[in-house]
Amino acid sequence: MKLVGKHVDKNGAGHVNLRPEDDEDMWHLYNIIQQGDLVRAPAIRRVQSVSATGSTESHRVKLSLTIQVSRVEFSSSGAPSSSADQASSPAGSSTAAPTTTAALHISGPVASENRHVKMGAFHTLDIESNRDIRIEKVDGWDSVALARVEESCVPGRGAEVGAVVCGEGTAAFCLLSQHMTLVTHRISVPIPRKASAPGTSQYEKAMARFYATLYDAFVRHIPYTSPSLRAIVLASPGWVREGVFNAMMTEAGRRGDKTLSKALREKTVKVHVSSAHVHSLVEVLKSPEIVAQLKETKFAREGIVLDKFFKMLGVDEMRAWYGPDHVRLAADRGAIGTLLISDELFRASDPKLRKTYVELVEGVQQKGAEVVMFSSMHESGQQLNQLTGIAAILTFPLDVEVVEAEEREAREEERRQQEAETLDGGGVG
Repeated sequence: MKLVGKHVDKNGAGHVNLRPEDDEDMWHLYNIIQQGDLVRAPAIRRVQSVSATGSTESHRVKLSLTIQVSRVEFSSSGAPSSSADQASSPAGSSTAAPTTTAALHISGPVASENRHVKMGAFHTLDIESNRDIRIEKVDGWDSVALARVEESCVPGRGAEVGAVVCGEGTAAFCLLSQHMTLVTHRISVPIPRKASAPGTSQYEKAMARFYATLYDAFVRHIPYTSPSLRAIVLASPGWVREGVFNAMMTEAGRRGDKTLSKALREKTVKVHVSSAHVHSLVEVLKSPEIVAQLKETKFAREGIVLDKFFKMLGVDEMRAWYGPDHVRLAADRGAIGTLLISDELFRASDPKLRKTYVELVEGVQQKGAEVVMFSSMHESGQQLNQLTGIAAILTFPLDVEVVEAEEREAREEERRQQEAETLDGGGVG
């Protein structure tokens, strides 16, 4: 993302001009733009004009529109799958997939005058890469939104891990960047059971087709020549990953692809996972091999912190709290050491609810706690969302029941004081 211009005063009033360049930038914009914001971007609108003879003509006009946001929609294109039994090629080669592109649509009434469009007319802006977008927040820019803008404009980003999660005959190709996990492609090749294949020849032929299909798909969907790619992960139950690695090295040598051979030798990390599903990426990010290599990256940090929370929940539940109400109680007592919070909570349609989360984050940061913002486009973020999207690792144990009892007693005491003040006021009268 390029920061084209930023005009925000100390009170948060003002606007920011941004230029998205890739899918991850679209995801950032989705998290920055809220209902009620004023957004200006290029648009194409069909307009009608009446000629001198009274005939009506319709034509498309390029213009810049400012709308007041009522709805924001984000979608990342799903990965196509190919299977050997459906492919036209007898080798079961996977078909080429279209480039993965995210779509961001912003809808709302037109908020500034335009000679082609009436004020209040409803319009949907389709945000495109390398086109500037201007964002103004009516209620002002808070610290979380400004931090997101700064983070999105850090140069040199891109996919840092290319992962292939595979089983016998199946594979999912994934790209992991700081804020997104994209499944770019899937393949499926039917593999007969060894026992049902006399002499295992059918099994071996099917595995050879699988390896050939996987190799072709890998070359197309994993950017192994990219300097930003720090690791190539082959993950599987059993020993499938070893067979995949050996087959790919052999094929790369046969084709004379020295670049791929070098990338596989230097960047490949083989990880055991419990299943051949994309959800196993959480296990991948917790593996010692990946932690050692990627410990300073955002998505690896998310996996480490979430794992630490679950371990704490298992051994000392009084130091692992989750849920908005309980986490706020812990924050009020200065007990939070690490706050885990999903970016999904900051997309709340209710500005008051968003503000409470912003104040919570700012409050725990002022007390010296670490705040880890989870991306709901990563598996770790989706797991946190299943725990209400917010959790905390405490610096000292607190009993939830005792704290809630204290809160009830405090509210009761406050109510009694208010009643006493009311009675005293009535007596004076």
